[in-house]
Amino acid sequence: MALCWSVKCGSRPCWTGYYWPCHAGWVGPTVLLCIYGFCSMMRPIEPFMTEFLTGTYKNLTTEQVTRQVYPVWTYSGLVLIVPVLLATDFLRYKPVIILQGLSYVTAFLLILVGSGVHTVQLALFTYSIATAADVAIVAYIYSVVPPSYYQRVTSYVKGAILLGNAVGALLAQLLLSWDAVSLYCLACLTLISVSVALITSCFLPMPKTSLFLKGTYSAQQANTGQDNNEPVSQDSRIWVKSAKAAKQVRRVFRQLALDCRETYSSLAVLVFCIWSAMGRCGFYQVVGYVQLLWVHVQPSNFTAYNGAVDAVSTLTGAAATVAVGHVSLEWSVWGELVLGAFTFLIAGLLFLMDLTDNIWISYACITLFKTVYMPLATICTFQIAKALNRSCFALVFGMNSFVGTVLQSVLTAIVINTKSLQLTITSQFLVYASYFGAMSLLFTVRGVFTVFNMKQHAGSNQAERETSLPEGSHL
Repeated sequence: MALCWSVKCGSRPCWTGYYWPCHAGWVGPTVLLCIYGFCSMMRPIEPFMTEFLTGTYKNLTTEQVTRQVYPVWTYSGLVLIVPVLLATDFLRYKPVIILQGLSYVTAFLLILVGSGVHTVQLALFTYSIATAADVAIVAYIYSVVPPSYYQRVTSYVKGAILLGNAVGALLAQLLLSWDAVSLYCLACLTLISVSVALITSCFLPMPKTSLFLKGTYSAQQANTGQDNNEPVSQDSRIWVKSAKAAKQVRRVFRQLALDCRETYSSLAVLVFCIWSAMGRCGFYQVVGYVQLLWVHVQPSNFTAYNGAVDAVSTLTGAAATVAVGHVSLEWSVWGELVLGAFTFLIAGLLFLMDLTDNIWISYACITLFKTVYMPLATICTFQIAKALNRSCFALVFGMNSFVGTVLQSVLTAIVINTKSLQLTITSQFLVYASYFGAMSLLFTVRGVFTVFNMKQHAGSNQAERETSLPEGSHL
Protein backbone atom coordinates (compact mmCIF):
# COMPACT_ATOMS: atom_id res chain seq x y z
CA MET A 1 0.00 0.00 0.00
CA ALA A 2 1.33 3.46 -0.89
CA LEU A 3 0.32 7.09 -0.90
CA CYS A 4 -0.96 8.28 -4.28
CA TRP A 5 1.21 11.19 -5.34
CA SER A 6 1.32 10.44 -9.02
CA VAL A 7 2.11 13.33 -11.32
CA LYS A 8 -0.67 12.34 -13.69
CA CYS A 9 -3.44 12.60 -11.11
CA GLY A 10 -3.10 16.37 -10.76
CA SER A 11 -5.81 17.70 -8.45
CA ARG A 12 -8.36 14.96 -9.11
CA PRO A 13 -9.26 12.63 -6.23
CA CYS A 14 -7.74 9.17 -6.52
CA TRP A 15 -9.13 6.97 -3.76
CA THR A 16 -8.81 3.49 -5.20
CA GLY A 17 -6.04 1.54 -3.51
CA TYR A 18 -4.59 4.52 -1.65
CA TYR A 19 -4.99 6.14 1.75
CA TRP A 20 -5.96 9.62 0.58
CA PRO A 21 -6.26 11.68 -2.64
CA CYS A 22 -3.16 13.03 -4.28
CA HIS A 23 -2.64 16.77 -4.68
CA ALA A 24 1.11 17.06 -4.24
CA GLY A 25 2.30 16.31 -7.79
CA TRP A 26 6.09 15.99 -7.85
CA VAL A 27 6.48 17.36 -4.30
CA GLY A 28 5.19 14.29 -2.45
CA PRO A 29 7.58 11.68 -3.91
CA THR A 30 10.44 14.15 -3.61
CA VAL A 31 9.77 14.75 0.10
CA LEU A 32 9.52 11.03 0.87
CA LEU A 33 12.65 10.28 -1.12
CA CYS A 34 14.51 13.07 0.69
CA ILE A 35 13.46 11.60 4.06
CA TYR A 36 14.55 8.16 2.94
CA GLY A 37 17.88 9.45 1.64
CA PHE A 38 18.53 11.44 4.82
CA CYS A 39 17.83 8.52 7.19
CA SER A 40 19.61 5.90 5.09
CA MET A 41 22.75 8.04 4.99
CA MET A 42 22.70 9.18 8.63
CA ARG A 43 25.14 6.49 9.76
CA PRO A 44 27.20 7.82 12.70
CA ILE A 45 29.47 4.76 12.92
CA GLU A 46 30.93 5.11 9.42
CA PRO A 47 33.49 7.89 10.08
CA PHE A 48 34.95 5.65 12.80
CA MET A 49 34.38 2.26 11.14
CA THR A 50 38.10 1.47 10.91
CA GLU A 51 38.59 2.25 14.61
CA PHE A 52 35.51 0.19 15.48
CA LEU A 53 36.75 -2.85 13.54
CA THR A 54 40.35 -2.62 14.74
CA GLY A 55 39.44 -1.75 18.34
CA THR A 56 38.40 -3.89 21.26
CA TYR A 57 34.92 -4.54 19.82
CA LYS A 58 36.03 -6.66 16.83
CA ASN A 59 39.80 -7.05 17.38
CA LEU A 60 40.70 -7.10 13.70
CA THR A 61 44.15 -6.02 12.56
CA THR A 62 44.76 -3.14 10.16
CA GLU A 63 46.13 -5.62 7.62
CA GLN A 64 42.94 -7.71 7.80
CA VAL A 65 40.74 -4.66 7.36
CA THR A 66 42.80 -3.34 4.43
CA ARG A 67 43.27 -6.54 2.42
CA GLN A 68 40.48 -8.90 3.53
CA VAL A 69 37.49 -6.83 4.67
CA TYR A 70 37.22 -3.63 2.63
CA PRO A 71 37.93 -5.25 -0.79
CA VAL A 72 34.89 -7.53 -0.28
CA TRP A 73 32.61 -4.52 -0.79
CA THR A 74 34.28 -3.67 -4.10
CA TYR A 75 34.37 -7.17 -5.58
CA SER A 76 30.88 -8.19 -4.48
CA GLY A 77 29.51 -4.91 -5.83
CA LEU A 78 30.94 -5.86 -9.23
CA VAL A 79 29.06 -9.17 -9.15
CA LEU A 80 25.77 -7.72 -7.87
CA ILE A 81 25.36 -4.53 -9.85
CA VAL A 82 24.19 -6.16 -13.12
CA PRO A 83 21.46 -8.35 -11.54
CA VAL A 84 20.29 -5.39 -9.45
CA LEU A 85 20.27 -3.19 -12.55
CA LEU A 86 18.08 -5.65 -14.47
CA ALA A 87 15.76 -6.13 -11.50
CA THR A 88 15.46 -2.39 -10.83
CA ASP A 89 13.47 -1.47 -13.90
CA PHE A 90 11.53 -4.73 -14.11
CA LEU A 91 10.31 -4.34 -10.51
CA ARG A 92 9.65 -0.60 -11.01
CA TYR A 93 12.20 0.80 -8.56
CA LYS A 94 10.28 0.83 -5.28
CA PRO A 95 10.93 -2.85 -4.35
CA VAL A 96 14.64 -2.33 -5.01
CA ILE A 97 14.67 0.78 -2.80
CA ILE A 98 13.03 -1.32 -0.06
CA LEU A 99 15.68 -4.01 -0.65
CA GLN A 100 18.34 -1.35 -0.20
CA GLY A 101 16.88 -0.30 3.15
CA LEU A 102 16.66 -3.93 4.25
CA SER A 103 20.27 -4.54 3.21
CA TYR A 104 21.48 -1.59 5.26
CA VAL A 105 19.61 -2.90 8.32
CA THR A 106 21.06 -6.40 7.86
CA ALA A 107 24.61 -5.14 7.31
CA PHE A 108 24.76 -3.03 10.45
CA LEU A 109 23.01 -5.71 12.48
CA LEU A 110 25.75 -8.15 11.48
CA ILE A 111 28.43 -5.59 12.36
CA LEU A 112 26.83 -5.10 15.76
CA VAL A 113 26.29 -8.71 16.82
CA GLY A 114 28.88 -10.58 14.75
CA SER A 115 32.57 -11.22 15.34
CA GLY A 116 35.51 -12.37 13.27
CA VAL A 117 36.67 -11.63 9.74
CA HIS A 118 34.06 -13.80 8.00
CA THR A 119 31.10 -12.14 9.72
CA VAL A 120 32.37 -8.68 8.85
CA GLN A 121 32.96 -9.83 5.28
CA LEU A 122 29.34 -11.01 5.14
CA ALA A 123 28.24 -7.61 6.46
CA LEU A 124 30.26 -5.88 3.73
CA PHE A 125 28.69 -8.19 1.12
CA THR A 126 25.21 -7.22 2.34
CA TYR A 127 26.30 -3.59 2.35
CA SER A 128 27.34 -3.95 -1.31
CA ILE A 129 23.77 -4.99 -2.18
CA ALA A 130 22.59 -1.67 -0.78
CA THR A 131 25.16 0.38 -2.68
CA ALA A 132 24.41 -1.53 -5.90
CA ALA A 133 20.77 -0.45 -5.50
CA ASP A 134 21.69 3.26 -5.61
CA VAL A 135 20.65 3.30 -9.26
CA ALA A 136 17.04 2.66 -8.17
CA ILE A 137 16.89 6.03 -6.39
CA VAL A 138 18.07 7.96 -9.43
CA ALA A 139 15.77 6.07 -11.81
CA TYR A 140 12.83 6.39 -9.40
CA ILE A 141 13.16 10.19 -9.40
CA TYR A 142 12.81 10.36 -13.16
CA SER A 143 9.91 7.90 -13.26
CA VAL A 144 7.62 10.07 -11.09
CA VAL A 145 8.87 13.61 -11.78
CA PRO A 146 8.20 15.71 -14.93
CA PRO A 147 11.32 16.42 -17.05
CA SER A 148 11.12 20.16 -16.28
CA TYR A 149 11.93 19.38 -12.62
CA TYR A 150 14.86 16.98 -13.20
CA GLN A 151 17.65 19.40 -12.31
CA ARG A 152 15.89 20.79 -9.22
CA VAL A 153 14.71 17.46 -7.82
CA THR A 154 18.09 15.80 -8.44
CA SER A 155 19.79 18.53 -6.43
CA TYR A 156 17.18 18.29 -3.61
CA VAL A 157 17.45 14.52 -3.23
CA LYS A 158 21.23 14.47 -3.46
CA GLY A 159 21.36 17.38 -1.02
CA ALA A 160 19.20 15.47 1.47
CA ILE A 161 21.43 12.41 1.12
CA LEU A 162 24.54 14.49 1.77
CA LEU A 163 22.87 16.29 4.67
CA GLY A 164 22.05 12.96 6.30
CA ASN A 165 25.67 11.93 5.96
CA ALA A 166 26.80 15.20 7.52
CA VAL A 167 24.37 15.04 10.45
CA GLY A 168 25.43 11.46 11.23
CA ALA A 169 29.12 12.34 11.16
CA LEU A 170 28.67 15.49 13.26
CA LEU A 171 26.55 13.64 15.81
CA ALA A 172 29.22 10.95 16.08
CA GLN A 173 31.99 13.49 16.60
CA LEU A 174 30.10 15.43 19.28
CA LEU A 175 29.06 12.34 21.21
CA LEU A 176 32.58 10.89 21.17
CA SER A 177 34.25 14.21 21.99
CA TRP A 178 31.99 14.60 25.04
CA ASP A 179 32.57 10.95 26.03
CA ALA A 180 28.81 10.57 26.01
CA VAL A 181 28.66 7.24 24.17
CA SER A 182 30.90 4.45 22.91
CA LEU A 183 31.51 3.33 19.34
CA TYR A 184 29.10 0.46 19.98
CA CYS A 185 26.33 2.98 20.75
CA LEU A 186 27.09 4.79 17.50
CA ALA A 187 26.57 1.49 15.69
CA CYS A 188 23.20 1.13 17.46
CA LEU A 189 22.16 4.65 16.41
CA THR A 190 23.12 3.77 12.84
CA LEU A 191 20.92 0.69 12.96
CA ILE A 192 17.97 2.77 14.20
CA SER A 193 18.43 5.38 11.46
CA VAL A 194 18.54 2.87 8.59
CA SER A 195 15.50 1.12 10.09
CA VAL A 196 13.55 4.39 9.85
CA ALA A 197 14.67 4.65 6.23
CA LEU A 198 13.38 1.14 5.55
CA ILE A 199 9.96 2.05 7.00
CA THR A 200 9.85 5.27 4.94
CA SER A 201 10.59 3.39 1.72
CA CYS A 202 7.38 1.38 2.14
CA PHE A 203 5.31 4.58 1.71
CA LEU A 204 6.86 5.64 -1.61
CA PRO A 205 4.29 5.69 -4.44
CA MET A 206 4.68 2.86 -6.92
CA PRO A 207 5.24 4.00 -10.54
CA LYS A 208 2.53 2.66 -12.81
CA THR A 209 5.01 1.69 -15.50
CA SER A 210 8.73 1.25 -15.72
CA LEU A 211 10.90 3.56 -17.76
CA PHE A 212 12.42 0.79 -19.85
CA LEU A 213 9.84 -2.01 -19.87
CA LYS A 214 6.98 0.31 -20.73
CA GLY A 215 3.83 -1.48 -21.76
CA THR A 216 4.99 -4.79 -20.34
CA TYR A 217 2.58 -4.88 -17.43
CA SER A 218 -0.51 -3.87 -19.33
CA ALA A 219 0.35 -6.42 -22.01
CA GLN A 220 0.79 -9.09 -19.38
CA GLN A 221 -2.57 -8.22 -17.85
CA ALA A 222 -4.26 -8.41 -21.25
CA ASN A 223 -2.65 -11.76 -21.93
CA THR A 224 -3.72 -13.02 -18.53
CA GLY A 225 -7.32 -12.05 -19.25
CA GLN A 226 -7.21 -13.88 -22.52
CA ASP A 227 -5.77 -16.96 -20.89
CA ASN A 228 -8.49 -17.04 -18.29
CA ASN A 229 -11.23 -16.98 -20.95
CA GLU A 230 -9.76 -19.76 -23.05
CA PRO A 231 -10.74 -23.34 -22.11
CA VAL A 232 -7.26 -24.83 -22.35
CA SER A 233 -5.56 -27.44 -20.22
CA GLN A 234 -3.21 -26.60 -17.38
CA ASP A 235 -0.18 -28.00 -19.26
CA SER A 236 -1.00 -25.95 -22.34
CA ARG A 237 -1.41 -22.82 -20.26
CA ILE A 238 1.99 -23.38 -18.62
CA TRP A 239 3.63 -23.95 -22.00
CA VAL A 240 2.06 -20.79 -23.44
CA LYS A 241 3.19 -18.70 -20.45
CA SER A 242 6.72 -20.11 -20.69
CA ALA A 243 6.88 -19.29 -24.38
CA LYS A 244 5.64 -15.77 -23.72
CA ALA A 245 8.18 -15.32 -20.93
CA ALA A 246 11.04 -16.48 -23.16
CA LYS A 247 9.87 -14.17 -25.92
CA GLN A 248 9.69 -11.28 -23.45
CA VAL A 249 13.23 -11.96 -22.21
CA ARG A 250 14.54 -11.97 -25.78
CA ARG A 251 12.70 -8.73 -26.47
CA VAL A 252 14.15 -7.11 -23.34
CA PHE A 253 17.76 -7.98 -24.17
CA ARG A 254 17.31 -6.97 -27.81
CA GLN A 255 15.89 -3.64 -26.65
CA LEU A 256 18.78 -3.26 -24.19
CA ALA A 257 21.28 -3.69 -27.01
CA LEU A 258 19.45 -1.19 -29.22
CA ASP A 259 19.15 1.37 -26.44
CA CYS A 260 22.83 1.00 -25.52
CA ARG A 261 23.87 1.60 -29.12
CA GLU A 262 21.54 4.59 -29.49
CA THR A 263 22.44 6.15 -26.13
CA TYR A 264 26.22 5.86 -26.31
CA SER A 265 26.32 6.93 -29.96
CA SER A 266 25.66 10.45 -28.63
CA LEU A 267 29.04 11.97 -27.81
CA ALA A 268 27.44 14.54 -25.47
CA VAL A 269 25.99 11.74 -23.31
CA LEU A 270 29.09 9.54 -23.59
CA VAL A 271 31.44 12.21 -22.23
CA PHE A 272 29.40 12.80 -19.08
CA CYS A 273 28.95 9.03 -18.64
CA ILE A 274 32.73 8.51 -18.81
CA TRP A 275 33.35 11.12 -16.10
CA SER A 276 30.53 9.71 -13.98
CA ALA A 277 31.97 6.18 -14.09
CA MET A 278 35.61 7.20 -13.63
CA GLY A 279 34.76 9.72 -10.91
CA ARG A 280 32.73 7.14 -9.00
CA CYS A 281 35.68 4.75 -9.06
CA GLY A 282 38.16 7.30 -7.75
CA PHE A 283 35.80 8.78 -5.17
CA TYR A 284 34.96 5.48 -3.50
CA GLN A 285 38.60 4.42 -3.43
CA VAL A 286 39.61 7.65 -1.71
CA VAL A 287 36.82 7.78 0.89
CA GLY A 288 37.07 4.02 1.49
CA TYR A 289 40.73 4.11 2.50
CA VAL A 290 41.23 7.65 3.84
CA GLN A 291 40.65 6.51 7.45
CA LEU A 292 43.64 4.19 7.10
CA LEU A 293 45.71 7.13 5.88
CA TRP A 294 44.66 9.17 8.89
CA VAL A 295 45.62 6.33 11.25
CA HIS A 296 49.03 6.34 9.56
CA VAL A 297 49.75 10.10 9.78
CA GLN A 298 48.06 11.10 13.04
CA PRO A 299 50.31 11.61 16.09
CA SER A 300 50.17 9.21 19.02
CA ASN A 301 47.44 9.88 21.60
CA PHE A 302 45.70 12.09 19.05
CA THR A 303 41.95 12.66 19.34
CA ALA A 304 40.50 11.76 15.95
CA TYR A 305 38.18 14.28 14.33
CA ASN A 306 37.00 11.98 11.53
CA GLY A 307 33.35 12.70 12.26
CA ALA A 308 33.77 16.47 12.27
CA VAL A 309 35.73 16.37 9.02
CA ASP A 310 33.16 14.10 7.40
CA ALA A 311 30.33 16.38 8.58
CA VAL A 312 31.94 19.60 7.36
CA SER A 313 32.97 18.12 4.01
CA THR A 314 29.54 16.64 3.43
CA LEU A 315 27.75 19.86 4.39
CA THR A 316 29.88 21.93 2.04
CA GLY A 317 29.38 19.29 -0.64
CA ALA A 318 25.62 19.33 -0.06
CA ALA A 319 25.52 23.13 -0.26
CA ALA A 320 27.50 23.06 -3.50
CA THR A 321 25.23 20.32 -4.86
CA VAL A 322 22.05 22.26 -4.14
CA ALA A 323 23.60 25.46 -5.50
CA VAL A 324 24.65 23.84 -8.77
CA GLY A 325 21.00 22.89 -9.35
CA HIS A 326 20.23 26.59 -9.76
CA VAL A 327 23.29 27.60 -11.80
CA SER A 328 22.47 28.84 -15.28
CA LEU A 329 25.29 27.79 -17.59
CA GLU A 330 25.45 26.41 -21.10
CA TRP A 331 26.69 23.03 -19.90
CA SER A 332 26.73 21.54 -23.39
CA VAL A 333 29.50 24.04 -24.24
CA TRP A 334 31.35 24.58 -20.97
CA GLY A 335 30.55 21.38 -19.05
CA GLU A 336 33.56 19.32 -20.17
CA LEU A 337 35.98 22.18 -19.48
CA VAL A 338 34.47 22.66 -16.01
CA LEU A 339 34.89 18.94 -15.31
CA GLY A 340 38.52 19.01 -16.47
CA ALA A 341 39.46 22.09 -14.44
CA PHE A 342 37.92 20.94 -11.17
CA THR A 343 39.22 17.40 -11.62
CA PHE A 344 42.71 18.92 -11.81
CA LEU A 345 42.02 20.55 -8.44
CA ILE A 346 40.99 17.14 -7.04
CA ALA A 347 44.24 15.60 -8.30
CA GLY A 348 46.26 18.36 -6.64
CA LEU A 349 44.51 17.80 -3.31
CA LEU A 350 45.27 14.07 -3.43
CA PHE A 351 48.93 14.72 -4.27
CA LEU A 352 49.12 16.99 -1.22
CA MET A 353 47.54 14.29 0.95
CA ASP A 354 50.22 11.88 -0.25
CA LEU A 355 53.07 14.29 0.52
CA THR A 356 52.01 15.69 3.89
CA ASP A 357 52.50 14.19 7.33
CA ASN A 358 50.23 16.79 8.93
CA ILE A 359 46.83 15.36 9.87
CA TRP A 360 45.19 18.79 9.73
CA ILE A 361 46.32 19.38 6.14
CA SER A 362 44.98 15.93 5.28
CA TYR A 363 41.66 16.81 6.90
CA ALA A 364 41.45 20.05 4.90
CA CYS A 365 42.28 18.25 1.64
CA ILE A 366 39.56 15.62 2.04
CA THR A 367 37.06 18.37 2.88
CA LEU A 368 37.84 20.22 -0.35
CA PHE A 369 37.92 16.93 -2.25
CA LYS A 370 34.32 16.09 -1.32
CA THR A 371 33.16 19.68 -1.80
CA VAL A 372 34.43 19.67 -5.37
CA TYR A 373 33.49 16.12 -6.35
CA MET A 374 29.83 16.10 -5.25
CA PRO A 375 28.54 18.97 -7.43
CA LEU A 376 30.52 17.62 -10.40
CA ALA A 377 28.78 14.27 -10.03
CA THR A 378 25.42 16.06 -9.83
CA ILE A 379 26.17 18.01 -13.01
CA CYS A 380 26.86 14.75 -14.83
CA THR A 381 23.64 13.21 -13.50
CA PHE A 382 21.22 15.87 -14.68
CA GLN A 383 23.08 16.46 -17.95
CA ILE A 384 22.78 12.77 -18.78
CA ALA A 385 19.10 12.78 -17.77
CA LYS A 386 18.35 15.77 -20.02
CA ALA A 387 19.78 14.05 -23.08
CA LEU A 388 18.13 10.65 -22.55
CA ASN A 389 14.83 9.11 -23.42
CA ARG A 390 12.91 8.28 -20.23
CA SER A 391 13.11 4.58 -21.07
CA CYS A 392 16.92 4.59 -20.78
CA PHE A 393 17.46 6.12 -17.34
CA ALA A 394 17.88 2.91 -15.33
CA LEU A 395 19.97 1.36 -18.10
CA VAL A 396 22.43 4.25 -18.43
CA PHE A 397 22.84 5.04 -14.74
CA GLY A 398 23.20 1.33 -14.03
CA MET A 399 25.82 0.96 -16.76
CA ASN A 400 27.74 3.94 -15.37
CA SER A 401 27.74 2.35 -11.92
CA PHE A 402 28.80 -0.98 -13.41
CA VAL A 403 31.70 0.52 -15.36
CA GLY A 404 32.75 2.51 -12.28
CA THR A 405 32.68 -0.65 -10.16
CA VAL A 406 34.71 -2.56 -12.76
CA LEU A 407 37.33 0.19 -12.72
CA GLN A 408 37.30 0.20 -8.92
CA SER A 409 37.77 -3.57 -8.81
CA VAL A 410 40.72 -3.36 -11.20
CA LEU A 411 42.24 -0.52 -9.19
CA THR A 412 41.73 -2.44 -5.93
CA ALA A 413 43.28 -5.59 -7.38
CA ILE A 414 46.35 -3.68 -8.60
CA VAL A 415 46.89 -1.30 -5.69
CA ILE A 416 45.77 -3.36 -2.70
CA ASN A 417 45.66 -7.08 -3.48
CA THR A 418 48.76 -7.43 -5.69
CA LYS A 419 51.26 -9.22 -3.45
CA SER A 420 54.29 -8.14 -5.50
CA LEU A 421 53.52 -4.43 -5.04
CA GLN A 422 52.50 -4.27 -1.36
CA LEU A 423 51.98 -0.51 -1.61
CA THR A 424 51.86 1.57 1.53
CA ILE A 425 48.78 3.67 2.22
CA THR A 426 50.59 6.85 1.12
CA SER A 427 51.68 5.20 -2.12
CA GLN A 428 48.06 4.23 -2.72
CA PHE A 429 47.04 7.88 -2.57
CA LEU A 430 49.79 8.75 -5.03
CA VAL A 431 48.14 6.30 -7.43
CA TYR A 432 44.71 7.87 -6.81
CA ALA A 433 46.11 11.36 -7.43
CA SER A 434 47.66 10.21 -10.71
CA TYR A 435 44.34 8.64 -11.69
CA PHE A 436 42.46 11.94 -11.26
CA GLY A 437 45.31 13.77 -12.98
CA ALA A 438 44.86 11.60 -16.07
CA MET A 439 41.10 12.29 -15.94
CA SER A 440 41.77 16.02 -15.74
CA LEU A 441 44.04 15.97 -18.77
CA LEU A 442 41.51 14.00 -20.80
CA PHE A 443 38.54 16.26 -20.04
CA THR A 444 40.47 19.54 -20.25
CA VAL A 445 41.69 18.73 -23.75
CA ARG A 446 38.23 17.58 -24.75
CA GLY A 447 36.64 20.69 -23.16
CA VAL A 448 38.94 23.11 -24.99
CA PHE A 449 38.16 21.35 -28.26
CA THR A 450 34.39 21.54 -27.59
CA VAL A 451 34.45 25.27 -26.70
CA PHE A 452 36.59 26.09 -29.75
CA ASN A 453 34.37 24.01 -32.01
CA MET A 454 31.17 25.60 -30.68
CA LYS A 455 32.54 29.14 -31.03
CA GLN A 456 33.72 28.42 -34.55
CA HIS A 457 30.33 26.93 -35.45
CA ALA A 458 28.51 29.96 -33.99
CA GLY A 459 30.77 32.31 -35.95
CA SER A 460 30.13 30.49 -39.23
CA ASN A 461 26.37 30.63 -38.61
CA GLN A 462 26.56 34.36 -37.97
CA ALA A 463 28.52 34.86 -41.20
CA GLU A 464 25.93 32.85 -43.15
CA ARG A 465 23.09 34.97 -41.76
CA GLU A 466 24.87 38.18 -42.72
CA THR A 467 25.58 37.03 -46.27
CA SER A 468 21.99 35.85 -46.70
CA LEU A 469 20.54 39.33 -45.93
CA PRO A 470 19.02 41.26 -48.90
CA GLU A 471 21.32 43.86 -50.49
CA GLY A 472 19.06 46.71 -49.32
CA SER A 473 19.51 45.70 -45.71
CA HIS A 474 23.31 46.22 -45.76
CA LEU A 475 24.60 49.60 -44.57
